[in-house]
Amino acid sequence: MTQTASSPQRPWLRFTWHYIEMIIAMFVGMGVLGLLFRAVGLGLSYDTHPEAAYLLMAFNMSVGMAVAMRLRRHGWPVTLEMCGAMFAPVVPLFPLLWLDVIDGGGLMLFAHVAMFPLMLAVMLWRRDEYLGCDH
Repeated sequence: MTQTASSPQRPWLRFTWHYIEMIIAMFVGMGVLGLLFRAVGLGLSYDTHPEAAYLLMAFNMSVGMAVAMRLRRHGWPVTLEMCGAMFAPVVPLFPLLWLDVIDGGGLMLFAHVAMFPLMLAVMLWRRDEYLGCDH
């Protein structure tokens, strides 16, 4: 039996693919803009400047995701919510860094691990936006 366009599984397949696209866009933004910033001397070390390095990386990932989402005609509110998922992990992690509970490497590890479920949470919170998107 083949699935039709009105199949209840199809929106969830689009949802899943959109999540994967956001991860790809995040890494593309991080890679391309990271190379650009390093080329002009703005590369930051996670060992010596972990806060600034993380914020720059989150910005780079956010740009990649924002471009992908705007190309899919998502509005600014949902685009900015998704970008917020890149910055949200540092809210509890920066104080742990400042208290020497974690180091720059730990900050990066825990923040990256937290990003993926936060992105998924944003998408589930606005699931109608992502389930029904034919963008």
